[in-house]
Amino acid sequence: MRTYCKRKHPALARALVFIFLGFAASSHADTLLLRGATVHTVSGATLPMTDVLVKDGKIAAIAASISEKADRTNDLAGLHLFPGLISPSTELGLVEIPSVRASVDRREVGDFNPDVESWKAVNPDSELIPVARANGITHFIPVPQGSILSGVSGVIATGGWTVEDMAVRKRAAYHLDWPTMSLATGGRRGGGGSMDEQAKARREKVQVIENWFNDVDAYAKGRAAGAPVVPAYEAALPLLRGELPLVIGADDLREIKSALAWAEKRKLKIVILGGRDAALVAEQLAKQKVPVIYNHVFPLPMRDSDGYDANFSAPGILHKAGVTVALTDSLGRFTSNNARNLPYAAAQAMAFGLPADAAIKSITLVPAQIYGVADRLGSIEVGKHASFFAATGDILDIRSQVKHVWIAGEEQSLKNRNTQLYDKFRNRPRADAK
Repeated sequence: MRTYCKRKHPALARALVFIFLGFAASSHADTLLLRGATVHTVSGATLPMTDVLVKDGKIAAIAASISEKADRTNDLAGLHLFPGLISPSTELGLVEIPSVRASVDRREVGDFNPDVESWKAVNPDSELIPVARANGITHFIPVPQGSILSGVSGVIATGGWTVEDMAVRKRAAYHLDWPTMSLATGGRRGGGGSMDEQAKARREKVQVIENWFNDVDAYAKGRAAGAPVVPAYEAALPLLRGELPLVIGADDLREIKSALAWAEKRKLKIVILGGRDAALVAEQLAKQKVPVIYNHVFPLPMRDSDGYDANFSAPGILHKAGVTVALTDSLGRFTSNNARNLPYAAAQAMAFGLPADAAIKSITLVPAQIYGVADRLGSIEVGKHASFFAATGDILDIRSQVKHVWIAGEEQSLKNRNTQLYDKFRNRPRADAK
């Protein structure tokens, strides 16, 4: 088609080129000036009455007063500007209605799937993504599930026409579900066999993982010698080279300790996801520099001997020990529906010992660091993507309302299924109406 225009209609072809270049130039030159907000940089100080200049989707300047003329100006006096929240582990975009199989795409068959990329399965037209975005969530990590090594997650924006538009980083981390290490103490009547049999079964489960990684090691050596490509093994090589982290799902104390020992032996860069009992090995996690994506802030304690606040206070204990902590909701039946509640998980942890600055970092800068996008997201700094939101108060306060959301400099609509239903029933006919 391009050849036809060029040969048959050269004037039209030139005109189209000029129009395209004009659009590109105007898009590139588009500037946005946000005035008078209280800017929560997260990486540094909180700046009252501050202006932020955005050029070409990136933060160009942050100052008390910016005189440069902009294409668009927003007066944010009285509002608080926060970096966009990042949900570090969710089913958002992968699960729409849990009971409708056609709307669920979170797993693949097979035990080891390092070549599965979760971002490709995200539904950009999900009704739940605008709901999360309306509460300040600008990015999320859709986690593949259902296998031992279930795949690779990416960093996805909550705005965009297609999933390709939304993908900020397509391959961010591998995800492995560590085998259950719990023991049934009821003997054979408890269904778990004797203690020796259970211990043997646990070792065999870990050995399955070890054998697969040994196979990948052998494949890497074979590739160096010219062996043919095996897609699944080839996709795992960045993990062996330490280019991407391995996020290991582990909750029980035995599981966490087993995963830490295995990863240390293999010299892998890992992150613990879940981490229900992580506070019990906080010193070891800090020593091995293993971050934790904690997702048990709201669930009740698992043991009768635990205090009522065992899960509430765990993030604070981990932070005090020097562990890098991100917070998220647990992966479960309604995770995608509840993605909007991310800031309240941080608020709950803050109420039970996590410092306020660490709480806001746990849903902004720390997830960005874990998934390798801290150079673009997670804080309000010059040179980073202009992905932030303006709220009436502290986002960790449930009373605060989000008034504006920008992703890469483009303001996003706050309309969603919830607001549509609100408007519909707010205007319903009333029995007392005349």
